[in-house]
Amino acid sequence: MIRKIAKLAFALVTATALMSGAALAGGDAAKGKKVFNKCKACHSLKAGKNKIGPSLNGIIGRAAATVEGYKYSKAMKASGLTWDDETLQKYLTKPKKFIPGTKMAFAGLKKEKQRNDVIAYLKEKAM
Repeated sequence: MIRKIAKLAFALVTATALMSGAALAGGDAAKGKKVFNKCKACHSLKAGKNKIGPSLNGIIGRAAATVEGYKYSKAMKASGLTWDDETLQKYLTKPKKFIPGTKMAFAGLKKEKQRNDVIAYLKEKAM
């Protein structure tokens, strides 16, 4: 009986993890381009072109607070983050809640679909 419960629990945990990963990976880059319109007033996708916010070129897999020539907040420098689907999901939901003290004034994207789409766009365009 205990073995059956353990197997079932393992199966549920595995299924949940796979579904979470699939949800994060399920964005539409074309729709993300439209969502990125909310970002482009402050961020560029061109390498070395910082605006009010840092360039997002190459953001996927990059350590936070490492864009040359951009002055980051102490909170962002101390975050220890590497930008991937999971960290971008959390940050883009409510930046100031995820990293208290961040300079980013944007309130966040409430809809998970929009976050998935903009992350897909960043993966495609911010190489």
